[in-house]
Amino acid sequence: MIFIATPLPTPPADFDLNSVTPTWVGFAATALVVIVTIALILDMVRRIRRMRYRAEIGERLAEEVAANDGAAGARPAPTGVTGNDSSAKGTAAKGTAAKGSAAKDSGSKKPSS
Repeated sequence: MIFIATPLPTPPADFDLNSVTPTWVGFAATALVVIVTIALILDMVRRIRRMRYRAEIGERLAEEVAANDGAAGARPAPTGVTGNDSSAKGTAAKGTAAKGSAAKDSGSKKPSS
């Protein structure tokens, strides 16, 4: 009830309520918000598109691997390599490790003086 009893302040007689504008500062603030919003939207669209392309490529690669695994069972595998890529990598890694250890052994022998 206190709010009803308190009178509202009245503007001075020479003050025109229709002449109040935000000036260039208000325009600059609004323009800045619009530019930042557009930049964020474009960035989001780019990131979503990139994720979609990566998912499509992942699906294609999975299909190719499935097709290659199915085709590997129909024909004999080359010598030393099975149809599974991980075992081929393991074989290559073991061979590299064996070569590396042989190199270490030959390098560690010092001629006696």
